[in-house]
Parts: sequence; C-alpha cells; structure tokens
Amino acid sequence: MHAVPITAKKSIADYAEVIGEKHYEELRTLAKAAKGRSMLHVNATAYGGGVAEILQNLVPLLRDAGVDAHWAVLDAPPAFYDITKKIHNALQGMKLDLSEAEKKLFLDVGRENAAQLTDADVVLAHDPQAVALHHFAKDPGRAGWVWRCHIDLTTAHQPVWSFLKPFVQEHDASIWTMPQFVRPDLKQKVLIQAPTIDPFSEKNRDMPIEEAREIVRRFDVDPGRPILLQVSRFDPWKDPLGVIDAYRIVKKEVPGVQLVMIGSLADDDPEGQEYFDRTKKHAGGDKDVFLFTNLDGVKDREVNAFQRASTVVVQKSLREGFGLVVAEGLWKGIPVVAGKVGGIVIQIQDGVSGYLVSSPEECAARCLDLLRDPGLRKHMAAAGREHVRENFLITRDLRDQLGLVATLAKVGQTQ
Repeated sequence: MHAVPITAKKSIADYAEVIGEKHYEELRTLAKAAKGRSMLHVNATAYGGGVAEILQNLVPLLRDAGVDAHWAVLDAPPAFYDITKKIHNALQGMKLDLSEAEKKLFLDVGRENAAQLTDADVVLAHDPQAVALHHFAKDPGRAGWVWRCHIDLTTAHQPVWSFLKPFVQEHDASIWTMPQFVRPDLKQKVLIQAPTIDPFSEKNRDMPIEEAREIVRRFDVDPGRPILLQVSRFDPWKDPLGVIDAYRIVKKEVPGVQLVMIGSLADDDPEGQEYFDRTKKHAGGDKDVFLFTNLDGVKDREVNAFQRASTVVVQKSLREGFGLVVAEGLWKGIPVVAGKVGGIVIQIQDGVSGYLVSSPEECAARCLDLLRDPGLRKHMAAAGREHVRENFLITRDLRDQLGLVATLAKVGQTQ
C-alpha cells in the first residue's frame, strides 16, 4: 500500500455561491463536529475510474474542513487485478467462479496491504479490492471501518458474493449508491450515499464554448457537425458495441453525425485494451467514429471540452453502479441518453432531463429526437443541471463524509 500525494488545495467557501447559503452553513456546522479527526480512504488505483476521480477532489475538501484526511492505494501484482475484474463482473451478474488459488492470492494481497495500514479514526475501504483489509488489520478496533460498494449487486453471482460477504460484515457499516443495490442477506448498518462530481475540478470547471471547440478540432473532430459522445471505460458493461450500433441507425437519418468514444485505460482494468480493440474492430474503419484514451492525450481538460462541444451525451450501460459521466454531461447543460440501469436512473428524470433507454434502437430514436429539436435540448439541459446541483455535487458527498467521521470516529475510540 502506498499513499497518494495530495497537492491540490480546495476551500469549501468557494462552493458557497454554487450550493447556496443554507447548504454552505450546514457544511460549516458539520465541519466543526468532525474537526481534528483522521480519515483514510483506500482503493485500487490513483487514476482511472470514478472512485479515484472522486477522491482526488474529496480529500482536499475534507482537509479544508479540518479532517486529517489521507488516501492510499493497494500494492498488488497484475494477477490480482485479473481476479478483481473477474469479481467485479461476477458481482454484476456474470456466472464466473473463483478458484481456490485465486481466492488465496486475493486474500494474500489483502493481508500484505493491511500490514501497512496507518492509524486513522475512520477507514473507508472502496469496492471488492479493499474489502479484506479490515480482516487482516493488526488492531481493527481502533478505527471505525466502512466498506463502500460502488457496484450494482442486484444480480450478483451468489458464490462470489458468499466469498466476500463475511469480509463486508466485519465492517461497522457499508455505503451503497441505492437501496436496491443492498444485498438482502447483509446484516449490518447500511448507508445510502450516491457519488458526486466536483464542479471546480479540471473536468467540470467552466470553459468557454469556443475554447472547447478548438480543443475538439485538434483531434480532427468537427465541432460544426453533430457529435454523440460516450465517455466510459472500454468495458462490456458500458456496451460500446451497442453505442456504435445506435450511431449507425442515427447516421442513416443524420448523415453528418459523428461518434466520439473516450475511455481511460486504468491500472486496475486488465480487460480495457482488449475491449478497446474489439470496439475499434466493430467501428469498421468508419472515419466519423473516433476512439480516444488517456494515451492519446485525452485527459480531464479534453474530456471537459468534448462534453461541452457534444450535441448529445450517451451512456448506454448494461450495468452501472452510478456513472459519474451522466452527472458531468447534465451539469454542463448537455442532454443525456443513457441505459435504464443502476444509479443512472436516479440521475436522469426520464423525458425531463434526458432519456432512459434499453436497446440500441431506443437509444438511436431518442438521440434523433434531440438532434432534430434544439428547443428540446435546451429545455432538458436546464432541468438536468438543476437536478445535479441539488443532488450530485461534491459538497453533498462532503456532508456525508463529515457526518461519518463525526459519528464513527467515536465508535472507533471506545472499542
């Protein structure tokens, strides 16, 4: 396990104008109760994926609130991430089983990393990768422990869940995105907290539209023509092949449309390159289909630009814990067409701020509705931005975390 350097400094006061005086004062009150406590977040990777994105913005805000907050990532061999990707897929419904050797390596990594844990009043372990840390911690009673599940477990493959469940239940509480995700056989304190985006991060901060369009031009995409955009890992659950199928239907009606797909190749996602290659093959050399990754220089600023320059944001997931990119698109005033699954359904008010769909054909039809009607796009954009302001900005996540530190730290100190 090694610490992630946090160099960014953030001030809660900067968010007052965005969230309003009432919510700002609530944060100030919670900060007083949590001040002086310590907190450690542990996850699998410092780059790529929603958890890392949240933590790089949340930890500096916790520090500004007076919490001694830190972030660490696991040290593990590549084989560990092959196993955790298999676990991830099994928890989302694939019938994949773990061998005894795979279970042993998974637990060995947990034991080795637990030996490097630093003292904290509250430890928050993210997702299956970090679930066994509490079990192997030298003195787990000194801290309040929470497991955060960012995955939709409604169709979890039972043998894999049965392997993980004892480790989950050793925690003082678990956090889930939606009540529907919580396993019915789980007996512990459960908290419901949806993920959030930071309006002042590099990916979400305001950017003049001309600047956004200029960045898009550098990648040979024409901002003067309609753009459909999906930003997500190249992963079967994000259905990039289905997105291309939907685009092809749209293109028959709107010949000038372009499709841009952007995904980071993350350290903990060994399938990423393989599925990128499958997606590229499925595109079949179409010059209006653009596939980009962080290796092409498409990072947070560039994603921001593409989202602002797009006509419609697509997120055609088949399974989704939350999907931060949905909130990102809505916050930037772009209507979103997305899969009717997981945490997406609490972000999009169907027919109000975007559309929820269940097939490439539905996705294409709703994209066509939006491409043909600028007034509809504008109306949905306004509704979507306000919904995100009220529910999915990082200040709401900060509020939940401060409450967690103030309460669970006391539990840890009395054990």
